[in-house]
Amino acid sequence: MRVLRVSCLLLALLAGMASTVLAEGFALNEWSARGVSLAGGMVGRADDVSALAYNAAGITQLPGAHVMGGLAFIAPLGTIGTEHATGMQYTTTKPAVWLAPHGYASYQLNDNVWLGMGVFSRFGLGNSYSGNWTGRYNLYDVGVQTISFVPTLAYKINDIFSVSVGVEALYASMYMGNKIPSAAGWPPVQRPDNDLQLEGTGWGVGAHLGLHMRFSDQWSVGLAYKSQVTVNLYGDVEFENHDHNLLINAGKHLPEARDCNANTTLQLPDSLALGVAYKPLDNLSFEAGAVWTRWSTYNALNIYMDNGYGSISNKEWRDGWNFNASVEYKPLDWWSLRAGLAYETAVVNEKHADFFVPSSGRTILSLGTGVEWNNWTLDFAYSHLWINPISYDETDAAGIRGDTGITGGKSENVVANIYMFSVGYTF
Repeated sequence: MRVLRVSCLLLALLAGMASTVLAEGFALNEWSARGVSLAGGMVGRADDVSALAYNAAGITQLPGAHVMGGLAFIAPLGTIGTEHATGMQYTTTKPAVWLAPHGYASYQLNDNVWLGMGVFSRFGLGNSYSGNWTGRYNLYDVGVQTISFVPTLAYKINDIFSVSVGVEALYASMYMGNKIPSAAGWPPVQRPDNDLQLEGTGWGVGAHLGLHMRFSDQWSVGLAYKSQVTVNLYGDVEFENHDHNLLINAGKHLPEARDCNANTTLQLPDSLALGVAYKPLDNLSFEAGAVWTRWSTYNALNIYMDNGYGSISNKEWRDGWNFNASVEYKPLDWWSLRAGLAYETAVVNEKHADFFVPSSGRTILSLGTGVEWNNWTLDFAYSHLWINPISYDETDAAGIRGDTGITGGKSENVVANIYMFSVGYTF
């Protein structure tokens, strides 16, 4: 019981640190330093306690009790070029470092049953621009952060097959800031831009299923499914200038610029992961895998406000794929070297592209190392992301085309660097 109390305290502390990160779409897989250095190649291996995030059926390979916790430091940077009648204007995102924590605990009840608890982020994004940049009518600041609590039961059917089931309680929060061109009276008198700040939070529930097959000491296969989660977000909207009694656009009276309540529905997709691991030597292993994420369920992000104002944002994203391969080598019993490579396909529909996610697929190269000392493990990872540019020439997104003066554009030189560590202990 002392082990479980310590584990729950560790997980609660990590949950309080959750923040936002940059990702393709905005699905994440920064769930452990070892997993990141292997480009997510932990579905077939699934042989440490972070398997609770990658493929929880694998915790049946862990005798006794295990805990792990850690943190990722994620530094994205990129440039948006917006095209105007006078030419291109370029804006670079504000430098930022986002944090993504993780924490896990597993406990073997008997020869067949294991209990686990995982706390990690499945989704998140963050982008910030200058408040007077050319795309401010679409947004200048946005963040979506989630933290998932997943109690899990794993069952070892026999020496080959293990299965798991987990119940996910997902907490989500969102904030967004954008500018609104303002006028008052009739005929309208132009005023400085008004500022809209939106914040909301909510909970959703989902399920995790896992299957791990250990055919021999050399070959193992993993399959993991994470369900769709629907989150109803409730919050409020604040306007900077309340003396703008009416916002007027082309002679049409729009709602009053007054603070009010707001709500939206965030549809988070399900995913299916497959990993095949091969271990030709005791100190050498390989894994190849794929993850399918059903982003086609993300049709729109519509925000409704009590003052009658609203934001209708079509998305109509495509399903996405992640293909990964990795290698792990132990030159010494206590020292591991790791490397991984992954490619993710584009999911954003360019006909509705906005500045929330300036990405059209990405390539990921990861490196890492780990050491073991008595009951302790310490892992480090570095990952570099090359993010493909996206075009805004065809988009109909609000605040980009129309009366803003923007006729097109594209993202350029978007990259991210991830630095990560995990600390584990076996009781």
